Amino acid sequence: MTRPDTETKRAAEVSAMFDEVSPRYDLINDVLTVGSDRLWRIATTKAVGPRKGMRILDLAAGTGTSSAALAAHGAEVVAADFSEGMLAEGRKRHAANPLIEFIWADATDLPFEDDSFDAVTISYGLRNVNDPKKALAEMFRVVKPGGRVVIAEFSTPPSSLIRAPYGAYSRHVLPRIAGVINKCAAEAYRYLNESIEAWPAQDELASWLREAGFERVAYRNLTFGVVALHRGFVPRKPQKPVATKPAAKPKPAAKPKAAAKPAAKPTTSAKPKTASAKPKAAAAKPKPAAAKPANTKPKPKPKQAPAKPSDGEKK
Repeated sequence: MTRPDTETKRAAEVSAMFDEVSPRYDLINDVLTVGSDRLWRIATTKAVGPRKGMRILDLAAGTGTSSAALAAHGAEVVAADFSEGMLAEGRKRHAANPLIEFIWADATDLPFEDDSFDAVTISYGLRNVNDPKKALAEMFRVVKPGGRVVIAEFSTPPSSLIRAPYGAYSRHVLPRIAGVINKCAAEAYRYLNESIEAWPAQDELASWLREAGFERVAYRNLTFGVVALHRGFVPRKPQKPVATKPAAKPKPAAKPKAAAKPAAKPTTSAKPKTASAKPKAAAAKPKPAAAKPANTKPKPKPKQAPAKPSDGEKK
């Protein structure tokens, strides 16, 4: 049997298993976690930060309990799951909520366009995916730049003081209690324990998020590390230099020519200056100097010698 056939068979088995436990799935979780699942849901919702106008993809949404918590803040939620039984139960419970849409989807091949959602979240479902890294890549693809992914997943407590009793509870107690509530649930919760033990530690899952392209990746442990809450952001695309485009156009460069026209107006006001310059020129003409009286005295005429009497004249 080839690997793809094995993966297909496993996915079908897991889907059928959840179909069987779907009617009492939420009740079983409440009992087995002693109500801690409600606290984890509150922490997950806060990490997503839903608000009116946001479009959120809730993967492995199951019966829609987490989807309803997100929609309570006004966000539009697409509740996706690969278990038809879970989806049927969710549609029945939340039929009156117009903000929740239930659809079947494979986390490794999401039926959405790029940049379709403001956020993607998945709670306790990434372990059930055949190829978790491919699912993370799909989440990265459908989230808008600046959006986020939030993952709540069962983990191994880092402290041995918690890890030992928690492991014993998961292996021996948890399946028996689940079987009492739902006969089909015993096998489902044995699988749950096996999948948790095979799941990578918190630091490794964080490295997978970085490999997928997410930035500002971080996680925090809830209930001593029984659950880890991971978060990462899709990088924002660099803004285009829009402000530099108008500078390249010739029209703005021609505007200073039009502004130069008012500078020529002073020529009209220069006329008075030229008019006032004329009197200066007239004043500059030398006035006819009045003759000084020093030379007004007539020069004495030279004495003429008495004319000699001409012949025939008598004196």
